[in-house]
Amino acid sequence: MKPSLLDFTLKELQANIKPSFRAKQIYGWLYHNYAQNFDQMKNIPQVLKNELAKSYIVDPLKVVKKEISNDGTIKYLFELQDAKTIETVWLKMKDELKDEDGNVTQEAKYTICVSTQVGCKVGCAFCLTAKGGFTRDLTAAEIVAQVVALKRDNDHKHNRMINIVYMGMGEPLDNLANLSRAIEIFKEEEGLCISGKRQTVSTSGLSNKIDRLGEMDLGVHIAISLHAVDDELRTELIPMNKAHNISSIIEAVKRFPIDTRKRVMFEYLVIKDKNDDLGSAKKLVKLLTGIKAKVNLIYFNPYPDTPYERPHKSDMIAFQEYLINHGLLCTIRDSKGIDISAACGQLKEQTQNELK
Repeated sequence: MKPSLLDFTLKELQANIKPSFRAKQIYGWLYHNYAQNFDQMKNIPQVLKNELAKSYIVDPLKVVKKEISNDGTIKYLFELQDAKTIETVWLKMKDELKDEDGNVTQEAKYTICVSTQVGCKVGCAFCLTAKGGFTRDLTAAEIVAQVVALKRDNDHKHNRMINIVYMGMGEPLDNLANLSRAIEIFKEEEGLCISGKRQTVSTSGLSNKIDRLGEMDLGVHIAISLHAVDDELRTELIPMNKAHNISSIIEAVKRFPIDTRKRVMFEYLVIKDKNDDLGSAKKLVKLLTGIKAKVNLIYFNPYPDTPYERPHKSDMIAFQEYLINHGLLCTIRDSKGIDISAACGQLKEQTQNELK
C-alpha cells in the first residue's frame, strides 16, 4: 500500500517536496480544502502532482455506510485500502443558539470519536468490537483521515473548533507510535490546528503506556475506562486487568501530567446488576480519593446476544447523586445514536452479516 500524504507533518512534507512552499500549499489543500485527490489541488504543477502520485495517495479511506440518528449523531463505516473496515462517529454536543434577531450567539459544538485499530486486542466482555478480534493498527494517516473526512462531509470549516476523542474501535495506547504522530499532525498550525487540550485519549488502562504517553507531554487529556471498582469484576469485564490492575492504573494516573484547570475523566459503564449499586459507588469514591477526577457514567448500550443489560434510570441517578454528595464531579452521558447502530463495532458487525 502506498503511504498517504496525511501521514506527514508539514516539516516532513517540506523535507520531501521541493520547493518547500509547494509543501505548504499541498498542506492547505489537505487540511483547509479537504482535497481527496491530486486533481483537486489546482495551483500545484501537473508535473509535481504526477511525481507525487507515483509514491503517495491522498485519501486512504472511503465511506461504505452512514447512519444518521434523530439526535444528529452520524456513524460512518469506512473501508481502508486493504478492504478492512473501521467506524467513526460524529457527535453533536451542543446546539447552535441564535438571538431574537437571528444572529448566531453560539455555534454548534461537535466531537469526533476516532478509531485507532482494526479490531482490538483487549477483549472487553461488553464490547462488540472485541468479537472480531484484532487485525492491525491504523496508520497515522488512517487516524487523521477520519477527522478530515467527517469535517468534509459535514461542511465543517477547517478553522472551526472540534474535539477529538480516541474512543472508537481499538485501544489507542496499544498503537502509541501512530497515535502520537496523529496527535502532532492534528496540532499543526498550518493544518487543522486542534490543540492537545481538545484531544482526549481514552484507554482501558495500559498503566505502563499511560506513563509513556505522559512522558511525551503532548498536552492531551486522558480518560480511563474503569467500569468496575474491584479487580474481580474488572477482570471479568476487561481480561487485561490481570496484567494492569486497578491500583497500577490509579498510580499511573497520579503520575500523568494534568493541566491544573482540568480533571482526569473516569469512564464508568453502568451495567444492570453488575456495578450499578450504591456499594460500588462508595468504593469508587474511596478509589478516586486524592485525584482531581470527573466520573462519566455511561449507560450500557445493548446489542444482539449480549448477556449484559442496560441499567434503570433511577439507579443511574442514585449512583450519580451518591458521588456528587461525596465530593466527586459526576455526569451521566446522554446516550447518543440509540436509534442507530450505537454500540461500538455494531455497524461493522451488522454490515458484515448483511454481506454473508
